[in-house]
Amino acid sequence: MSRLLARTGYDREQSASAVADAWREAAPPAFRDSSRAGTIRRGVLDVFVSHSAHVQEFGFHKQAILARLKELVPSAGISDIRCRLLADVDRTS
Repeated sequence: MSRLLARTGYDREQSASAVADAWREAAPPAFRDSSRAGTIRRGVLDVFVSHSAHVQEFGFHKQAILARLKELVPSAGISDIRCRLLADVDRTS
């Protein structure tokens, strides 16, 4: 069964959904509508925000968010977060 899930990509879809839900819970209220979780590569979660000011402000909250994400989705193996600017993030969610 696990091979079937891996072959179809369903396990990655479920994992991405869990990380997106965890992001909405872990992110400060000011970031929830203007950011979204991306992919995890080598333990680094890419987070996309809609405004450059959020990238800067994110630095102040990064450690607390990272700790919360590790609690919510320990199986994701998130060890760091990289914040990136994506102008239309609020329209792609």
